[in-house]
Formats: sequence, C-alpha cells, structure tokens
Amino acid sequence: MKLTPSKINTFNLFKLPSAYFSGVRVKTIDDSQCTVTVKHRWINQNPFKSMFWAVQGMAAELTTGALVMSKIKSSGKNISMLVSNNNATFTKKATGRISFKCEDGLKVDKAISDAIKTGEGQTIWMNAVGVNKEGIQVSSFNFEWSVKVKRKQ
Repeated sequence: MKLTPSKINTFNLFKLPSAYFSGVRVKTIDDSQCTVTVKHRWINQNPFKSMFWAVQGMAAELTTGALVMSKIKSSGKNISMLVSNNNATFTKKATGRISFKCEDGLKVDKAISDAIKTGEGQTIWMNAVGVNKEGIQVSSFNFEWSVKVKRKQ
C-alpha cells in the first residue's frame, strides 16, 4: 500500500495531533520529494505575530520523515527510523502559507539499501526548505535520520 498525502494527514490526526491541529498538511509525495504546507494562524503563532519556530520544525521534519517512511514501506523490510540530530536557520518572518520541500528521496534509497545489505545502521542528512507564497525562503532545516533493519526475535 502506497503512502499518499491523505493517508499521512489522517495518520497525523491520530498520532501527531499537535502537528495536525497546527495546520501541518502533506500536499505531495513521490519517490524523490515531499511537500508539506502550514498556514500562519493564531494557534501556531509566536508573540511576534509570525509562525512559531517549532511549528515550522514539525512541517519540515514531516517532509523528510514522510519520505523515509514511504521508502521503508516500499522496501518490505522491518526498519526502524529515528531523528538523531537536527539544526535550522531562519532568514525571514514566517507569515501566510509556508511550503516546505525535501528533495532527498534518492539519498534515502541508498541509506535503506546499505542498511539492508550490511545489517548496520545508516545515517542520512536531509534538508527541508521553507518558502512563503512569494517564493522567498523563510527557513531551512536539516535532519539526520538513522535507519536500521530490526532483528527478528
């Protein structure tokens, strides 16, 4: 069963309600990229009337994590995933609708393939860039994902 934006958004409602109620939504996902949007609203703003950094982080992490989940699902293997490190840069106030995009699907393919071949955990740095409706970058997030094939018990 292929992961679709609708399936991921429904999953978020039940498993990641803070992201769902903050307005974080997957818009597109395919083999190479994922796009997630979130609109600046009262519920997700900071005292400076822009989007709270953590809401941006949820949307950015979802772009990377959805790609990893999709690749794990299509591998047919029992693989664990975990964010082991992250960093971010903020370049402009986030107001209006912000779109985060990650285009690192091919990197995930290699990490999962290597994890399956070697039986060793693999790490991969993935980038998600957030832009406003004018296409101006507001933030950039990097997440280090760890993937490892689970042992049968």
